[in-house]
Amino acid sequence: MLDELHTAINNYIKSKAGFCEVYPAPFAVKLYEDKKTIVEPDISVIYNRDKLTDRSCTGAPDWIIEIVSPGNSSHDYIRKLNLYVDVGVREYWIVDPITQTILVYNLEETHFQVGTYTFHDKIKANIYDDLWIDFSDIRL
Repeated sequence: MLDELHTAINNYIKSKAGFCEVYPAPFAVKLYEDKKTIVEPDISVIYNRDKLTDRSCTGAPDWIIEIVSPGNSSHDYIRKLNLYVDVGVREYWIVDPITQTILVYNLEETHFQVGTYTFHDKIKANIYDDLWIDFSDIRL
């Protein structure tokens, strides 16, 4: 699933000759320069290349996708969500293979707006005008 999502996003960006960079895990994201808050999202999309080093990102990616691991879901649903709101991630998707749901959080002003989808849906990435991910085509 990770590879297919990464490929779909990367192919879209390349087809548009975009400036964003897409990184699958393992890829470190240091959310705060002055704090030791490092996360490793499953997929990070970064528009501002000034945030990139040779092996990581410093600051908020524009779009993060996390694929929930059994037994550690509170990490993605609570801790990381709160961190991402605080640092200004524009879009955050939580993909849960067990419940076959996708929560899509969009940062509006100082809060996220959330949409709930299933693995049968085609979901628009809100940071792009015309990128849709069809989860019915994604292998579990």
